[in-house]
Amino acid sequence: MGALTGALLDAGCGTGEHTILAARLGARALGVDISTVAIETARRKATERGVEARFRVFDALQLDTLDEIFDTVVDSGLFHVFDDTARDRYIAAVHAVLRPGGHFHLMCFSDHQPGDWGPRRITENELRAALANGWRIESLTRDTFDINPGLGSPSAEAWLAYAVRLEPS
Repeated sequence: MGALTGALLDAGCGTGEHTILAARLGARALGVDISTVAIETARRKATERGVEARFRVFDALQLDTLDEIFDTVVDSGLFHVFDDTARDRYIAAVHAVLRPGGHFHLMCFSDHQPGDWGPRRITENELRAALANGWRIESLTRDTFDINPGLGSPSAEAWLAYAVRLEPS
């Protein structure tokens, strides 16, 4: 699978754990999130840990306006927050900032999760449809998110997808 190397974008980075990890592994990492508080926390954590990572308050639906191209995009828990229309815009924006042959790692809540708490559940078919044009899905497997144990369960059912951006036709 695609390594977390080169120019890496962590879309919806929250408080920056994945961005910081990628930077520690040698990636030129940029984390973006719409939350100012999350980005301030991410910057503080990177500084405290002595890690060179960049963070920006930024709307993931506007990634195509970043004026940067990435080798890898990581999404751990963002895709499932969008409705159908916004999800299509988001995938198009990710496609626009990822170089041909670049790696897209995505983890989202799955429809296999029982109950109705938490974010929208995504079906395998929805995920495949979102990555149908301009992508090659290398793997799509069931996985779990580690979540806040205060919610009654330490994990939640998830999809873990790895896709490669195709060359333009």
